[in-house]
Amino acid sequence: MNVLLVYPEFPKTFWSYEKILELVNRKVLLPPLGLVTVAAILPQDWNFKLVDVNIRPVADQEWLWADLVIMSAMIVQKDDIVRQINLAKRHGKPVAVGGPYPSSTPEELVAAGADYLILDEGEITLPLFVEAWQRGETGGRFSSDGVKPDVSKTPIPRYDLLELSAYDSMSVQFSRGCPFQCEFCDIIVLYGRKPRTKTPDQLISELNGLFDIGWRGGVFMVDDNFIGNKRNVKLMLTVLEQWQKVHGYPFRFDTEASLDLADDQELIDQMLACNFAAVFMGIETPDTDSLAATMKFQNTRSPLLESIDKVTRSGLRVIAGFIIGFDGEKEGAGQRIVDFSEAAAIPTTTFAMLQALPHTALWHRLEKEGRLIDKVGNINQTTLMNFVPTRPVEAIAQEYVEAFCQLYEPHKYLDRVHRYFLKLGPPRVKSSFKLPELAVIRALLIVCWRQGIKRSTRWAFWHHLFHILWANPKVAEQYLAVCAHNEHFMEYRDIVRLQIENQLAAYGHGQEQARQALIDRPRIEIATGTSP
Repeated sequence: MNVLLVYPEFPKTFWSYEKILELVNRKVLLPPLGLVTVAAILPQDWNFKLVDVNIRPVADQEWLWADLVIMSAMIVQKDDIVRQINLAKRHGKPVAVGGPYPSSTPEELVAAGADYLILDEGEITLPLFVEAWQRGETGGRFSSDGVKPDVSKTPIPRYDLLELSAYDSMSVQFSRGCPFQCEFCDIIVLYGRKPRTKTPDQLISELNGLFDIGWRGGVFMVDDNFIGNKRNVKLMLTVLEQWQKVHGYPFRFDTEASLDLADDQELIDQMLACNFAAVFMGIETPDTDSLAATMKFQNTRSPLLESIDKVTRSGLRVIAGFIIGFDGEKEGAGQRIVDFSEAAAIPTTTFAMLQALPHTALWHRLEKEGRLIDKVGNINQTTLMNFVPTRPVEAIAQEYVEAFCQLYEPHKYLDRVHRYFLKLGPPRVKSSFKLPELAVIRALLIVCWRQGIKRSTRWAFWHHLFHILWANPKVAEQYLAVCAHNEHFMEYRDIVRLQIENQLAAYGHGQEQARQALIDRPRIEIATGTSP
């Protein structure tokens, strides 16, 4: 039994980092953890090949080799999963799909030609699919009906299927679910509000698997809220700290966590002792009214700036997520996000217009109010809102584009990186892993040439670098890496502006057509005798 696992292509996004990855000779930021976990759950006497389309297309001989094609995708990959399904069907192959996007809107994948829908979490639904396949069924829908699996029984992902040299970091997962109730969040819809965790030994086994196949360097803990179950994560970190010490700190971890991490210094210290370097936090907005309206109450309990500063000074680099377009939002929200980012000096700030993702509380409310435009949504930063907001979408989009461009204006960005790294606490441990010297030297020279010689940022670049080397030298490596990030953002901000402006033009045309239809409707009804 030959199974071809296909991971669809991502469009160019904030997180695609092409320009940065080129510097270190990598193609993709993170691997498809879901698909290598699927391969571990399926019968191990089956044969597997994995193709990440973000690295290369599926070869004709691979389509021919397969008895079955399995795909997984997030919403942002929805266009390419349809393309990949069409390719598979052209080669006469049965297709099974799963993951967040198919689980949220399975009917779209049925229309695209998928034969099997393996929905929800695979620990429950993959065995149901295997039974149906072995009975000879040529299609089916397999759902957990709301039951959540015990992730402590999830097998070690098949990392051996990955093209390791193509990825900048590896991925592991410790928990699923989040205890909070943010109205716009689909994590609590997909995985529930009761965080479920693996055991410490189970996670260590996964890290041993990565270590044994030769991986060294970045590992992203993909939990949507790493600290959702603080008791269990502290127990795991105690074991992880010892493992890292014994192995010479071969991995550097990044993750996502809620802002209440700032209230637990013990947890911060444990993460630093395990060689965690950065944490993504959903700040969303500095407007407390909007935070309350979207039920992001955890961000209203402590002053935002103080919380970010505490985490930063401890030594964890904060990456912040922001959203514009909340109901009741006042004019100038984009500029307030820029001002907040400057006050906090956060270099990397993801920023997008609000989307109503399928089956979230926001999605249900807007559907009830008749305000949904597109019931799928898209979390890409180049996408207009998929609902009618409470203030003109043109105003929100204009503020968004202007704010995005301000945040990643090269001089402002370098100044913010400089201020942030002056206060960032130094790392607590020294990793034994280093990138190949040639790759490091090449990347460093390119960044120094572009930002320190070629561009108008040259004076600020050298001034800030030497100041960091003098004032906080232990963060210099991270500092240069984050300076390099603007190689991607400089280009991406132009993409954001162009695509949003194009969508606005189409949106305006659609609004005019709708207005004209309302004007013409009475005339048509009178002419056809259908008026009431």
